[in-house]
Amino acid sequence: MPLTNFENVLLFLFNIILATSIVFLNASVFLSILMSKSLREENRFMYMLSTCLSDICSGVAYYYCGVLDVRDSYDSPTRTLYIAPTFMGLSYMAILAAQADRYHAVSAPFKYSQRMTRKRTLLVILAYWVYAFVIVAVNNLVTIGVAKKITGIGTFVANIFTIIIMIGLNIKLFFIAKVQLEREPASAERDYKRASVYLIIVVAVCFLITWLPIFLHIIVCNFVGSTCYTFKNEGTDPLRTLPRVNAVLTPLLYIRGCSALRSTLLTKVWRTAYCKRKG
Repeated sequence: MPLTNFENVLLFLFNIILATSIVFLNASVFLSILMSKSLREENRFMYMLSTCLSDICSGVAYYYCGVLDVRDSYDSPTRTLYIAPTFMGLSYMAILAAQADRYHAVSAPFKYSQRMTRKRTLLVILAYWVYAFVIVAVNNLVTIGVAKKITGIGTFVANIFTIIIMIGLNIKLFFIAKVQLEREPASAERDYKRASVYLIIVVAVCFLITWLPIFLHIIVCNFVGSTCYTFKNEGTDPLRTLPRVNAVLTPLLYIRGCSALRSTLLTKVWRTAYCKRKG
């Protein structure tokens, strides 16, 4: 975007700060999980690793499609061949899978421990990464019209899963956890479980607020056959900026809500980096 007025300068700085925040926070959480054996042993942190990796890639791509004066659309000569949006989609699928995993773990803990082994969890993560890049290949092999229809159908299906998992399952999860916690005596473990449930709910609410607007917009525009409205780049499009804001909120919420992750981050990642820089 041309830096010819004060508004453009502010928008440019905002997008630079947003992209940097996405990369920095998600890379910090990613390294914290890798450096802690106890965190790596839990399935939920495997989904978090996947989310952080996709968001790191999305943040790096945002320096191009959000900061520079380019358009990352189907017919644009400066497009990323559908790769940059795919990293956002991977983050979306990782959060959905993690929410479904937590619901399974809370509602049926004994069956969960038998069904969702480490290998099966990693297979689930691998499956949606492979699926995402298969869609990338398909979108680059078909015509623009067909690619838009595929995106519209995929987004429509994604919205159904969003409603089922992020709204239906989380409401049910909240009441299940509430009943279970009421049966337990007051203890530090009970407070930890309660905080974990609240964290899941808060993550789901932030997810819905930042993702649903763009999904509803894509569905309407693609099925109507209209471009609706266009912006110079993704950095000037509020609907495409919101999911990137979620990529900042998610690691912050996990850091705030998980004491083990926060401890590893402060003592092993940021402190080590600070000491090396100072030395």
